[in-house]
Amino acid sequence: MDWIRKAIFYHIYPLGFCGAPAQNNWDAPVMRIEKLVEWIPHLRSMNINALYLGPVFESSEHGYDTRDYFTIDRRLGDNATFKEVCRQLHENGIRIVLDGVFNHVGREFWAFRDVQEKKQGSAYCTWFHNLNFGGGSPMGDPFWYEGWSGHYNLVKLNLRNPQVVQHLLDAVGMWIDEFGIDGLRLDAADCVDLDFFRQLRGFVRSKRPDFWLMGEIIHGDYNRWANPDMLDSVTNYECRKGLYSSHNDHNYFEIAYSLNRQFGGNGGIYRGLCLYNFADNHDVHRLASVLKEPEHQKNIYTLLYTMPGVPSIYYGSEWGVKGMQQKGSDAQLRPCLELGRIPDADESLLRHLQKLGKIRAGLPALQFGGYDQCMVKNEQFAFRRTDGSNQAYVALNLAAHPEYVEFRVERSLLVDVFSGTRFETNDGNLKLELPAYGARILVPEADYAHLDNLEYCEAAAPVEKPEPVAAPRKLELGRYRHFKGGEYEVIGLARHSETLEELVVYRALYGQQELWVRPLEMFLGTVERDGQTLERFSYLG
Repeated sequence: MDWIRKAIFYHIYPLGFCGAPAQNNWDAPVMRIEKLVEWIPHLRSMNINALYLGPVFESSEHGYDTRDYFTIDRRLGDNATFKEVCRQLHENGIRIVLDGVFNHVGREFWAFRDVQEKKQGSAYCTWFHNLNFGGGSPMGDPFWYEGWSGHYNLVKLNLRNPQVVQHLLDAVGMWIDEFGIDGLRLDAADCVDLDFFRQLRGFVRSKRPDFWLMGEIIHGDYNRWANPDMLDSVTNYECRKGLYSSHNDHNYFEIAYSLNRQFGGNGGIYRGLCLYNFADNHDVHRLASVLKEPEHQKNIYTLLYTMPGVPSIYYGSEWGVKGMQQKGSDAQLRPCLELGRIPDADESLLRHLQKLGKIRAGLPALQFGGYDQCMVKNEQFAFRRTDGSNQAYVALNLAAHPEYVEFRVERSLLVDVFSGTRFETNDGNLKLELPAYGARILVPEADYAHLDNLEYCEAAAPVEKPEPVAAPRKLELGRYRHFKGGEYEVIGLARHSETLEELVVYRALYGQQELWVRPLEMFLGTVERDGQTLERFSYLG
């Protein structure tokens, strides 16, 4: 989908950003989420056209302990207020991706409270993974359940239960229909049942063909989760580590190896994926706190904006805001920030990111192009991005002094988009000086002229809410009439043992009453007959 490859993300952790209390006291809603509207001009100045919001669903504490999937956290506001915020973001060309925490819920989740109250008599005992009454929980319950990663305040859901899946899909459908959200970031995706992702993908695609699904994955082969059957993308933690440590160690070979392994030439293992790239987020130390030399921040962001994938900036990091995890607390990573009052703000870094936003928005080679390594040394690195006739060369120097580099190019004249300097070569061997702690992005002269005239990219174009897609039919048990006239009784729904495809089991109500099976999608589908669209099987009751 093109909008993702053209996207520049801004990531906000709403509860921290808005200064919400650490604990939910269940008081009346406070409309803190309206603060997002105040930041729209700042986002547009950076050519941000996609906003990833951390948890907004009602929770007890940090947002990842969901209490109600259908309601915005009252510490942030109410649904009506958030709907208006979403409208204004869309009007300003900013798409919205929400945090989908579907692996676990909090202990205040309504179905878990029902189990606490009714014990074995609760209708929701099967909603939770490994819940049984053979012993007590570490939290004092008279039953056992599985907590996420040993955290028993986070109760793992049973995503093999069709009722749980339907509850989650109904919630996702509501946020799409009512708020027009454009995607989901799936929390703890490595712990989620893979079949749930298959069902989620089918559901969201039926509502929005361009709806984006991205999973939080820290280790492993990204293709396991990001593929045509499940998610569109995952978090690129491999390159997140390489971005800062290659600079700290003065070793560009590290990030060059990762980029070449992931995207290089014909052998890159993730060439077909648009990975979610970032330098820091709500779970890791902020970039400015882990770098040995603050001067390297600009080069890191230059890499982030020019490497394959989609770049994301964590709120405040555009000014070099610092923050570390301390004694198990993430509070420093998730501060309340106010425009015009950013502590120790690095305005030159912000200007650099504003420039990078304009560059990325105006160069299709950076959005869609393939990747080829041109040259790598310990302190210098160059690569090419190519999309058909569109080309861009990126060369970086992490040394504290200027340095000359030389590499092959396919154009005789290239212009550095940062400085406007022109570089020529007669033999295809380009030799040029890189500034200390600096970089050059080299493009053909016509592309440079286009950038020079570009004020805003597609971030200024409103995101139109698509026309709603009719809700898919649901299978009911009972009698159906085939469009040719025969009547049948649906007995149940089965699943193919190899492909997991859903199959309708039904029998004829005439003749020898044979049993039949047919794929669910086909059974509930339509046919064209005599110029009319008819239901293949119409429900009789």
